[in-house]
Amino acid sequence: MNPIFALVDCNNFYASCERVFDPRLKGRPIVVLSNNDGCIVARSNEAKALEIPMGRPAFKLEEDFRRLGVEVFSSNYALYADMSVRVMETVAQFAPRMEVYSIDEAFLDLAGIPQDATAYCRMIRDTVRQWTGIPVSIGIGPTKTLAKAANRLAKRTPTAMGILDLTDPASQIEALRKIEVADVWGIGPRGGKKLQGIGIADALALRQADGERVRRLLGVNGLRTLYELQGTRCFGLEENPPAKKSIIVSRSFGKKIETLQALQEATATWAARAGEKLRQENRAAGVMSVYVMTSRFEQQRPYFNAQTVTFARPASDSRELIATALACVKNLFRPGLRFHKSGVILQDLVDRDHIQLGLFDRLDRTQSRRLMEVVDRINLRSGPPIFWAAQGTQTEWGLRSARRLPRYTTDWKDLPTVRAR
Repeated sequence: MNPIFALVDCNNFYASCERVFDPRLKGRPIVVLSNNDGCIVARSNEAKALEIPMGRPAFKLEEDFRRLGVEVFSSNYALYADMSVRVMETVAQFAPRMEVYSIDEAFLDLAGIPQDATAYCRMIRDTVRQWTGIPVSIGIGPTKTLAKAANRLAKRTPTAMGILDLTDPASQIEALRKIEVADVWGIGPRGGKKLQGIGIADALALRQADGERVRRLLGVNGLRTLYELQGTRCFGLEENPPAKKSIIVSRSFGKKIETLQALQEATATWAARAGEKLRQENRAAGVMSVYVMTSRFEQQRPYFNAQTVTFARPASDSRELIATALACVKNLFRPGLRFHKSGVILQDLVDRDHIQLGLFDRLDRTQSRRLMEVVDRINLRSGPPIFWAAQGTQTEWGLRSARRLPRYTTDWKDLPTVRAR
């Protein structure tokens, strides 16, 4: 049976999440800012039409925002993550196999669907919109690369109504001519420059190129992309993505940190979060690296330093991770500096169920595991979480998010209310 892939992609996902709970925003230009209300990381179609640039620092555009009536929001990652789960749970009901590709994208295997693929995808789109409020576009193709290309064109072609089918070879020729080679999935700007240098300007030209020449230029993955554009499947669904090789938790501070205590409290928070992520993957870390840095815009010479520690036994207990992070920060701290950011990196990850125990290990691993499971269960609920004393109670270093809307779906105190008249 020939495979049929569908790529379901949420339209302007962050901006769409903000609109779900505020109908007033429909049709208005929206931008979402990065951590600490820094740069623009997401734009609605209306904001794109106003040529508001992606990645530009928000403070440089404040006057433009006011003049153009742009709605500006702080990033609300708790809301976005929960809305993503709701979308993916909805989409999963329509196909026996699905790969969650990113927070707002999923590949479906539609092979064996006993009806017209476009009509079926229209039902998927309408159901996602009805159940979650999020608009999606869907591209259909015999390979993942062609499905990705179809999705890109579905968003740009008003007559497609959000759905484009490229399973018919005759429809692929004109469609691929409209896509620049750098925009082909798996090629990117760097690969695109190389291909443009030998006269390959669009996806159709890549599809028709000499395979050996492309392989020498871009390697085997470039050759596979060429085959995918020709309709030969080289990339299957990854229903069980490979285990992570590392876990990184880092943040810029809402304001500069000048004391050892504040720097330790912030980094302890990152270590606790890294421990939660580690246990969600049922992993333990053999190595921890901690880094601290000042802003590169400081008048004095910027400071960056890091320390790496190897655990005697792979660790997943937040207490052990926090204690190690605190010791590292103490060694890295320099008086008189204004610290801008710190981070925790966990590496050499192993399966938590297959750790070699040590004769002289002073930590009761069985008791540790039970304790962490209880803490994680409590923290997964909506409501006040359990935190470690090392994290402190003062969060003046926390992220700036002056324009963040409530976390409607993940925090009890942010639940929307309806008042009867």
